[in-house]
Amino acid sequence: MREFALIERLAERLASRRADTRLGIGDDAALIAPPPGQELAITTDTLIAGRHFPVDTVAFDIGYKALAVNLSDLAAMGAEPAWITIALAAPELAGDWCDALLDGALAAIGDHPVDIIGGDTTRGDLALTITAIGCLPAGRALRRSGAGLGDVIAVTGTLGDAAYGLECWSMRDRASEDQRFCIDRLARPQWRPGATLRGIANAAIDISDGLAADLGHILEASGVGARLDIDALPASAALRRACGTDSRRRLQWSGGDDYELCITLAEDQLDAARAALGCPLTVVGTIEAEPGLRAFDANGQPWGGDGERGWDHFGS
Repeated sequence: MREFALIERLAERLASRRADTRLGIGDDAALIAPPPGQELAITTDTLIAGRHFPVDTVAFDIGYKALAVNLSDLAAMGAEPAWITIALAAPELAGDWCDALLDGALAAIGDHPVDIIGGDTTRGDLALTITAIGCLPAGRALRRSGAGLGDVIAVTGTLGDAAYGLECWSMRDRASEDQRFCIDRLARPQWRPGATLRGIANAAIDISDGLAADLGHILEASGVGARLDIDALPASAALRRACGTDSRRRLQWSGGDDYELCITLAEDQLDAARAALGCPLTVVGTIEAEPGLRAFDANGQPWGGDGERGWDHFGS
């Protein structure tokens, strides 16, 4: 398929969901009109085959994950997702493959009023660059720098499934039910509606590089430290059955690819946060004055994490 044929194909499938999208796919640039009194939150992620997803990932799952990781960034800022652009490099543009990629992207968007308004294609090794734009009331963004002394630290959903799913990827054709569950969590992460936490949470980040690394970003930006209960980290039943305690702790601590939210908030806001999110929210620690991140087990013994701090794109 040629590039312009793909553009026509996309235009036929992508009816606008937003009145403030003035012009979508088909011109030199898209035109959008942000609502009055709103700020724009903008994020970009590049996903490369063999680095950010296995090279044999099916097109639907590539499209799903590429959108989900960007929508999760907007959620962590407290923004409502609104617009998406997709830049695709691929060895060729097969029609069925492109349709499946778009199906996955639309599945990640779900019923949210989000428009795909443009992008680019080029021949090359498989990679996608997604830009996601969201809206939120001016001055109301959730930022990494808002954590305060005495805040509790809480995470949505469960941690460690995706990292274990990656470990099981090569054996997915013969994977157990529990392993299959974790593989699916890797391929199709669940992003959370972080916009509902505005006015409730004090700081937020999405867990892409591992809890230790991403919570560390909050601590550094806020100038605080934290005490974490390693045995309080929420784990799925599948992960608990599939892994021993040491392996599970390691995966939850530094595994990454969960795309759950890590937030800090006043303890008396927990019920409001749970009601707003509509998903499990587990307290895993507290914000303290002493700098650094310290983890302890259920017996109060220090836990070191074997020195692992999560994913580093330029690490060795």
